[in-house]
Amino acid sequence: MVADSNARRLGQTVAGPLAGADFESFLGALRVVPVVEIACADDAVPLARTLLEAGLPCAEITFRTAAAPQAIAAVVAEVPEVRVGAGTVLNVAQAEAALAAGAGFLVSPGFDAAVVGLALERGVPIVPGVCTPTEVGLALEHGLSVVKLFPAEAAGGVPYLRALAAPFGGVRFVPTGGISADNLPAYLAVGQVLACGGSWMVKKQLIADHDFATIGRLAAEARRIADAARPAAGSRGDER
Repeated sequence: MVADSNARRLGQTVAGPLAGADFESFLGALRVVPVVEIACADDAVPLARTLLEAGLPCAEITFRTAAAPQAIAAVVAEVPEVRVGAGTVLNVAQAEAALAAGAGFLVSPGFDAAVVGLALERGVPIVPGVCTPTEVGLALEHGLSVVKLFPAEAAGGVPYLRALAAPFGGVRFVPTGGISADNLPAYLAVGQVLACGGSWMVKKQLIADHDFATIGRLAAEARRIADAARPAAGSRGDER
């Protein structure tokens, strides 16, 4: 699967202490969330095991394919060390399907009050997408302090993120959309960034080709970049 012994070490040290952490602390310690579009549910378990071994015991499996609920259920059942959630949740029906499959958190590309309300009612962490101050305000009105900036790069990248975050000192951001190994350090250097979501290490073609060696290498690299970008969860770091 993954030959890199350092990646194997990261997987062992991350999975244990973070397994029972609350969600915000979990994200703040991990700092990188693999965003997965998976076409065949049978690929979910080997993918999850690869991510675990590489030191990223988390997967946001998006509802961009019909395989998402089955893939989530498979990871929950067979690789419980990996914290698996549902992404691209567009409506209540998808949220219900994700929760029925065992998703431990929900992520949406925009702010949908009904989806947020369902998550809050069920006590499941949700990270709604925002792109404007108004949407950040909506999240605060619903008692949320962790939001996803999407699409991060297209919206203006790190400069836009800094400007958007400035009036909202208590909000933590999870930028997603256009994140790569190249710009990950710049995003993680922003004090209000809790973690970043990205798919560069789990590209759908790599999954379809069963190229888990490459996935493992890229995931371990992402973990190393995240570790080098500390201070981690508790610190606001650079607030510029």
